[in-house]
Amino acid sequence: MALHPQVEAYLRQMEALALSPAWEIGAAATRERARAALGTIPPGPELPRVEDRSVPGPAGAIPVRVYWPSAERGLPVLVWFHGGGWVLGSVDQDDANCRRAAERSGAIVVSVEYRMAPEDVAPASFEDCLAATAWAAEHASELGGDASRLAVGGASAGGNLAAAVAVQARDHGGPALAYQLLVYPVTDSRMDSASYVSNGEGFGLSRQAMEWFWDQYAPAGGAVSRDDPRVSPAHASDLSGLPRAHVITAEYDPLRDEGEAYAARLEAAGVPVRVDRVPGHLHGFYSNPHIFDAGEQWITEASTALRSALAGAGAPA
Repeated sequence: MALHPQVEAYLRQMEALALSPAWEIGAAATRERARAALGTIPPGPELPRVEDRSVPGPAGAIPVRVYWPSAERGLPVLVWFHGGGWVLGSVDQDDANCRRAAERSGAIVVSVEYRMAPEDVAPASFEDCLAATAWAAEHASELGGDASRLAVGGASAGGNLAAAVAVQARDHGGPALAYQLLVYPVTDSRMDSASYVSNGEGFGLSRQAMEWFWDQYAPAGGAVSRDDPRVSPAHASDLSGLPRAHVITAEYDPLRDEGEAYAARLEAAGVPVRVDRVPGHLHGFYSNPHIFDAGEQWITEASTALRSALAGAGAPA
């Protein structure tokens, strides 16, 4: 379908602002610009309890922010990884959405401030996310959660990290995961899908931006190659035995096809999968519900699906 009117208005606004792209001004300046814009994001709902903590990681303490939707015990737990190309983004930037997710899903949400590139290249971000997920499983009861109803999720690069954590947890003794929420995830470093051609320029996230993000996170000659499943989960040879998944994509997103192809492989491997392509929208809509009404809608949709899937064995995805 045609671009949604809110998307058209957003693209006109971005064109008028003529902001210098990240690959021209670098990671530090782009992060500072994002921090300066945090004040424009309306706060999320008030929750009974929100707490900043530090959890052990492979290179030192990992900051996390924990959101409780209620004082009940035995709640599901969602470990959430923010987006931003493994270079940008933060727990603060995702605060309002994590509050929404906790309120609407009924799950305790653990939002992870993982190490980022270019200061820490792959697999640093992944290792922190895996460690935080293991901590959430080990401490679920202490948090008031149920370790048997543990999910991972993320948007964009966060979706990449969630998918990679799910594969690694399956292959290396846990933690056991019940669900994965992958919102327009990066899954394949090859960047050769049809949507990279049709949506690679003029729709916000561009092919050039993704090339820059990949160069920061998994540079040539880095610690791991881009075809390592910890970095590019689409390169995992076997996707069977993974937790059920909800994959959300956007029609005008260069990442659309790789997300849907990953979902198709999961399904072919016997994993229960729900796939939703949001028409008329572009990358980032879910992360910006203050700009796109579809963000509000799909946070609710995703939270409702997560609540249902984690309610008990056999619940629909």
